[in-house]
This record gives sequence, C-alpha cells and structure tokens, in this order.
Amino acid sequence: MGLPISHVLLVTGLLLMLIGLWGVFAHRNILRIIIGFSIFNTGIHIVMVATGYVTDGTAPIIDRALPVGEAVRRAVDPIPAALVVTAIVIGFSVTAVMLAYAVRLHQARKTLSIDAFTESKW
Repeated sequence: MGLPISHVLLVTGLLLMLIGLWGVFAHRNILRIIIGFSIFNTGIHIVMVATGYVTDGTAPIIDRALPVGEAVRRAVDPIPAALVVTAIVIGFSVTAVMLAYAVRLHQARKTLSIDAFTESKW
C-alpha cells in the first residue's frame, strides 16, 4: 500500500529543515547562510501543508458530495494552505532583504566571509 502522502511530506519537510539548519550553522559564507535559511523556510512550508492534508480528502464545502457527517473525516483544512501562501511572501521578502544586506556588506569589505565582520559585533 505504501506510506500516505502526508507522511512523505512531513519527512521531506523535516529533512529540508535539517539541511537548512546545517547550512545556516555550518558555513561561514553569508550567501550559503542565506541559501540555508531559504531551504529551512521551504521545509517549514512543506510541513505546514502536510498538517492540513487529508488522504482522499475533498474541499470543505458542505453539499451533496460532502455530507455533514463525513465532513470531519474527509474535509481538507484550508487554513494551513492560506498560512503557507502568506509565509511564502514573507519568506521571499526576508530573503530579498538578506541578499540586499549581503550586497552592501560585499561592497564595504569585498568579502562575504563572516570572519571579516567580527568587529561589527556589539
């Protein structure tokens, strides 16, 4: 029979989150850290979509195709999908700001290594 798609999505999302965290914490290059953050963000989106998925589910519209008695078992929750759309826009904006900041750092120091910015700490 195989695994349900929701389990596959959860495992994939969690693996992407782990890869993204590794990218953020293991690298010293700002661009690699930004890429790791984006991968982590994508993993979160996949996990959020997987939480609202129902196997053999249907749209949450109560009519002849989906009686009230079956709505709890068969209706797909639309809230996680709506939250993911919002999170994608926010994640894209944050990534754009991080890339703009990386460009300014490169213009100032001619490098993207975190080690060159140690005196910038407070």
